Amino acid sequence: MITSALLAGAESRLEDADELVVFRVPGAWELPLGVRNLAQTGVDGVVAIGAVIEGETDHYQFIAAEASRGLQAVMLETGVPVGNALLTVRLLEHARERSAPGAGNKGAEAADAVVDMIHALRSI
Repeated sequence: MITSALLAGAESRLEDADELVVFRVPGAWELPLGVRNLAQTGVDGVVAIGAVIEGETDHYQFIAAEASRGLQAVMLETGVPVGNALLTVRLLEHARERSAPGAGNKGAEAADAVVDMIHALRSI
């Protein structure tokens, strides 16, 4: 539900793209590996989408931090822009707010950042 809404937000911003590929991974921990392999196929950019919601332990903080670090490493390693739409929230309601249609959808914001970065890199 949350990731589907983030994906819808991203797709709404990428309607003019020549091709959209949706590649699913089991969870946030696996995002960097999936994104790296996708980036190596020659795509112009990647929007990484996921949600990590606090549970009874601090495990969510470690997963989200390391997954985000991994996404940045992929971007720097490959030179392919990676938008980070990996939500890290304490409450499900916070995830719902950040994935709702319209302004504030983090999937849409990440897609916008990727498109902007693609254009910026092409101007160099």
